[in-house]
Order: sequence, then C-alpha cells, then structure tokens
Amino acid sequence: MAEGRITTRTREILRRHGLQLKKSLGQNFLTEDRVLHQIVEAADLDEQSGVLEIGPGIGALTEHLADEAKSILAVELDQRLIPILDELFVAYPHVKVLHGDAMKVDLHRLIDEHLGDCERRHVVANLPYYVTSPILMRLLEERLPLDSIVIMVQKEVAERLTSEPGTKAYGSITVTTQYFTEPEWVTLVPAHVFMPRPQVDSAVIRLKVRRTPPVDVRNEALFFRVIRAAFGQRRKTLPNALAAGLFGGERKGEVTAWLDEAGIDPKRRGETLSLEEFAQFTNLLDERLDDLT
Repeated sequence: MAEGRITTRTREILRRHGLQLKKSLGQNFLTEDRVLHQIVEAADLDEQSGVLEIGPGIGALTEHLADEAKSILAVELDQRLIPILDELFVAYPHVKVLHGDAMKVDLHRLIDEHLGDCERRHVVANLPYYVTSPILMRLLEERLPLDSIVIMVQKEVAERLTSEPGTKAYGSITVTTQYFTEPEWVTLVPAHVFMPRPQVDSAVIRLKVRRTPPVDVRNEALFFRVIRAAFGQRRKTLPNALAAGLFGGERKGEVTAWLDEAGIDPKRRGETLSLEEFAQFTNLLDERLDDLT
C-alpha cells in the first residue's frame, strides 16, 4: 500500500462517500504522515506483532500499521466508516475491521481470537478526547495481554499521565497508570495536522505494560480507593481527604495516626505522595482495618 495514500486523500474519501464528521464521536482525523510514522515507530512492531487499533476512522494509521505488523484488529464505533475501511483494506487479509464500541466489546475474547497467534500484542490508537480516560482505565484494569499501549490523546491528558508527584498535573490517573505501566512521552502533535482542527494540541505517549507492579500492594481494591480519596478533594490535607473519601468524613484522628505510623506527614496533600508512599499507607491501613474487624 503506497505510503500516504489515505492521509493525502482524506478530504476526497469523505467527499466521495458524502460523510459529515460527527462531533459527538470526537472525530478528528490525522493527516500528517510524519506523526503516523512516529506513532508506529513508538509501538516497535515486527512480523510477530498483533495490534488492536481503537477508532481507526478512515484508516490513515491503519495503513501504516498494516505495513509493519502481523495482524491488525481495528474496532470502529461509527457504522458509516465500516464499508470504507473494508474497501480500503480488502487486499489485506491480515487487517480485520470490526464494528463495535471499545467500552462494551469483550476485549479479552477479541484479542484471543484475532491476535492470539502473535508473540507480542499492542494497542495503538488515536483516542477521541471524550473517552480517553474510560478506555485507558479499561485497558489497564482488565489486565489485557498487552506489551504496550501507544495512544494519541489531548496534550493535557498526556501531561497528567507522565507527570511527577508535587506537580499540578499529577493526579489519580497518573498514579493508576504508573502502577500498571511505564509511561513515556513520544511527541507533541499540533492541532493543525488534524481535520477538522481541534481547539487544543495533542500528544503521543507510549505506555509499556508492566509484568508486575512496581510496588507490593496487599489489597489492590483498597489501594485504588485510597488514591481516589486522596485526590478527591485536592485542597484538603490528607487526613481530611482520606477520612472523607474512605469513611464518610469520620475517623480523621485514626487516619492521622495511621499516616504518622506509615512515615507520611499528615500535613501533606495527596498530590505530593509517590506511588511507593500510596502503597505503604494502603498496606498499613489494610492491616489496621483487619485489626478492627
């Protein structure tokens, strides 16, 4: 497939099929080959790689992926685009196009059925802004058999995913993502390389999926509850935020004592805690709650 054939004909494809892009689906099609090359390069694909692409649109990224990977499964929500994709990739049997909602389909089953014979599996996607966080959390929390996730997201989201403790961008999604993956900033993507042009810039990030978490957590469900509580009321100190998020505003004194016991200054705020400190406090809290039952 000739390089750039789809990206340089975006307007023609849309005009020929009489398609109007849907704002409700966050459809902004990438039209620059340079960025597409950077995305594919970040995925580090080879002849044994399988790719789950979420939201292929009219196939600009799919085209580049098809030249590098063994198998491609492209899941597209917009039914109107399925005939276009089928036509574009009719001569590529290793590209499977499926109509579906990435938030609802059985991703474990699809990966097993379509990418099961691949030694390495990756998600590569230009995610619509409005579903970035839900889709990313689903990919991580369901522990899909993935080696990496390379996604293009709103610049602000990319900054949050790759930020450090104590920074404004650092939040619950940061800690959760870094628990499951090793995030890496790939490149900034300016708004003008999309059609239609969005109001903000985007960025590509690579998330290398960890085989095991970097910290030992006794109770993973409690760990994520602690994280959500710590960031639930960012202006509050940890005892107030944790007491509110975990115990409905009660037991502030006990929370303060447990923070002290874990070696964490109760005067601190949630956005200053490292992944290790969240794990340390959660493990102690889990023990103390067991003692009280």
